[in-house]
Amino acid sequence: MRFADIIGQEELKQHLVRSVDTGRVSHAQLFTGQAGAGALALAVAYVQYLCCRHRHDGDSCGECPDCRQIASLAHPDLHLVFPVNKQGKKSGEAMRSDEFLPLFRELFAERRGYFSPQEWYERLDLGKTLKGMIAAREADEIIRKLSFKSFEADYKIMLVWLPEAMNEEAANKILKILEEPWERTLFLLVSEQPELLLPTILSRTQEVAVPRIAPEVLEREAAARGETDPVKARNIARLASGSLLTLRQLLAGANDAQRRENFELFRDLMRLSYNDKHLELVTWAEEAAQLSREQQRAFLRDAARLLRESFMLHAGIAEVGYLWGEELAFCSKFAPFVGSENIEPLIGEIERALAQISQNGNPTIVFTHFALSVSKMIKHL
Repeated sequence: MRFADIIGQEELKQHLVRSVDTGRVSHAQLFTGQAGAGALALAVAYVQYLCCRHRHDGDSCGECPDCRQIASLAHPDLHLVFPVNKQGKKSGEAMRSDEFLPLFRELFAERRGYFSPQEWYERLDLGKTLKGMIAAREADEIIRKLSFKSFEADYKIMLVWLPEAMNEEAANKILKILEEPWERTLFLLVSEQPELLLPTILSRTQEVAVPRIAPEVLEREAAARGETDPVKARNIARLASGSLLTLRQLLAGANDAQRRENFELFRDLMRLSYNDKHLELVTWAEEAAQLSREQQRAFLRDAARLLRESFMLHAGIAEVGYLWGEELAFCSKFAPFVGSENIEPLIGEIERALAQISQNGNPTIVFTHFALSVSKMIKHL
């Protein structure tokens, strides 16, 4: 995985190159950003550049043994930790990343480093109820591995994908390593939700914020992937909201069904809200609670998008919006109910629900509170 393989992020790539070239490599770094922005792929490209003995022109060579091994996630000095679980797990049985490493390498190679937690959990076949986790025994294994000397590279590297999946015991054990690291040890955390990490971990890591991919970059990517209509390529790039994963889905039409389901759920919620159908709102919440947690998060993100688009219609700036079909027809009628007085509280409720779902809150309670709170804010303005 070379920097050249990363979509966009030119400024950040240059910053990472300079940090290595000038010897300013912090022993603990936190890459933060959504999967579709390429945080994991960028972290691996950074490791490859750091370990490459023949790097040139601001990138790793991609040909030396170190580069080849890191690109396939098989370097002896690169250790990986990620959330794992399995159906039918026995009581007290601890899952460790090494048991699932071949599967993780397979997915990484297939998606070129760009994949979501949900795609990983689907590969693990966890179903709707199970979720991946990083247990305390995994933290013990991290300490054991890092206690050895490096085999080939100058650094021993521990890359933890989704550290927010650690339980408290595991997180506290990791904290000890961050406080007193071994010499020539590099700790990389790649997080989508850094706010869920212990404040003490955040304070001991150097953040590398991975922004969303610029629309013009995604527009070029859409064209490179076969979209010949420049207007459609531009619209798809805007709808992708800085995510290569969303762009892929839009180009393939793969998320059309999910997008429609999210829209119907949003439309029903808003209709019940402005008609004050409180009992029906409870039924709506029970329906939303039946979705998987990733589907619930996807719905809430879509709801935020549709609210923002409705607000822009209300503000008379429809030309910067990207709605069509049923979404445009509904939001055009719904726009009078969303204005400057309630858009921020509404988005705040969505962010609160997202956080609670991410923290494993009871979905029935979360969505019941969410629906009733939203209903109080929806009114003709």
